[in-house]
Amino acid sequence: MDFPRFLCFLLLLCFAFSIISTRATLPGTWELLVPNAGIASMHTAVTRFNTVLLLDRTNIGPTRKMLRKGHCRNDRYDAVLKHDCYAHSVVLDLLTNQIRPLTILTDTWCSSGQFLPDGTLLHTGGDIDGLRKFRKFQPCEPNGACDWIELSEPELADGRWYATNQILPDGSVIIVGGRGANTVEYYPPRKNGAVNLPFLGDVEDGQMDNLYPYVHLLPNGHLFVFANNRAILYDHESDQVVRDYPPLDGGPRNYPSAGSSVMLALRGDHSNAVIVICGGAQYGAFIQRSTDTPAHGSCGRIEATGLNPVWEMEDMPFGRIMGDMVMLPTGDVVIVNGAQAGTQGFEQASDPCLHPVLYRPDQPAGLRFMTLNPGTVPRMYHSTANLIPDGRILIAGSNPHYFYKFEAEFPTELRIEAFSPEYLSADRANIRPVIEKIPETVGYGAVFDVLVWVQLPVVGIVEVNLASAPFATHSFSQGQRLVKLAVTASVPNGGGLYRVGCTAPANGMVAPPGYYMAFAVNQGVPSVARWIHLSP
Repeated sequence: MDFPRFLCFLLLLCFAFSIISTRATLPGTWELLVPNAGIASMHTAVTRFNTVLLLDRTNIGPTRKMLRKGHCRNDRYDAVLKHDCYAHSVVLDLLTNQIRPLTILTDTWCSSGQFLPDGTLLHTGGDIDGLRKFRKFQPCEPNGACDWIELSEPELADGRWYATNQILPDGSVIIVGGRGANTVEYYPPRKNGAVNLPFLGDVEDGQMDNLYPYVHLLPNGHLFVFANNRAILYDHESDQVVRDYPPLDGGPRNYPSAGSSVMLALRGDHSNAVIVICGGAQYGAFIQRSTDTPAHGSCGRIEATGLNPVWEMEDMPFGRIMGDMVMLPTGDVVIVNGAQAGTQGFEQASDPCLHPVLYRPDQPAGLRFMTLNPGTVPRMYHSTANLIPDGRILIAGSNPHYFYKFEAEFPTELRIEAFSPEYLSADRANIRPVIEKIPETVGYGAVFDVLVWVQLPVVGIVEVNLASAPFATHSFSQGQRLVKLAVTASVPNGGGLYRVGCTAPANGMVAPPGYYMAFAVNQGVPSVARWIHLSP
């Protein structure tokens, strides 16, 4: 081999080694859970039975999972199959990674959802014959036969396509916005039906990015509603706008500009709420149908319950659209999935963003972001990310095509993966707590004990934190919430056991009634969660 070729070979070898070394030293690990789920999950939710509900739209033609015999559907509106024997929803058992097909009858394209206090998933809207539909899924044990139920009545007062749901302190659900629906309504329905909310119709220089608005229930009982580049404080009891927040710099953030949002963990006396909104497409990229316009990486952070709230701006390590923001049991946030150019929409993005990013809210600005170990599967339009009870993040979906398409630069993705944050690394196993005993049900304000086992002696405070199970779709997890309970110092109880005294949230404004994943967290390492029912 001549010297120039030998030198080139050495440089390529060094470059490859540097990539491998970098990948090996970045925090977090990836694993393939299911090679073929049968469907590409556009909407994903974790149930209290440690199963995962995965849901796509119905008018996409054949999937890779057949319905059970006798469960085919007839749909005159379907664009491909009038008689359809393929599953468009499945349920995953997290213990065995087995998939069971489910039957859904009306189109669920770009629908919305939220768990009710009894653990039933309320699912709303969609397209065509699903536009005004209420559906329910009452989860069951993994070996059960639970399936979708489509309600003949009531119907939604307005069609809801690209709407957002949020459970309220009394256990009812508000349904906000949607394409052509600048209104809110409620389940169970209120007498006044759909209520106008003109704020949702505001536009920025002709660009209306108000779909899938970001909705967060604040601990004062009001709603933080963000659409386009602006936000309001909304009183859902009187259906009145209480205040306007300053605009967020960086252009529109909601669909199709494809940012994401999270409310940080509620802690202390639970009175203070901080909202973070990250990423999005450059202004005009969707209108111009540009697939290669670089996404921006700016994030805005605002104390929504403050007297004079203003946006604090910072930048992520990567520009990102279609990123999913997932609350970890520790209070940190992982941002995963998405692309670095283009916008949301079919065939509208490029340059997948394979690196997750950890957002550490307690660090000073400029030091909050940490780049994590990259995955290998592009997760583009219609991908999801959900926290599961063992502390991993379940990654599913990605289908940037109108139908299923497997021969493409970014093919329809049927694989399900899990990302394990650094707190699950082997060198931290000896400080990972195990919840040995916890009440199955607690009332608001109740004082109760949690019994925790840890291999090594506990140093400091063991936290007990409640994480909701949100409905994840289109880069926003509807109803996502983490509440850090007031706890006492851990008291040794013999044999590596510790007793932690806890006080439940004071009311439904802090944590709406329903099922939560309860995590014990020791030195930043969470236990496997135990499900707890919070009720009045």
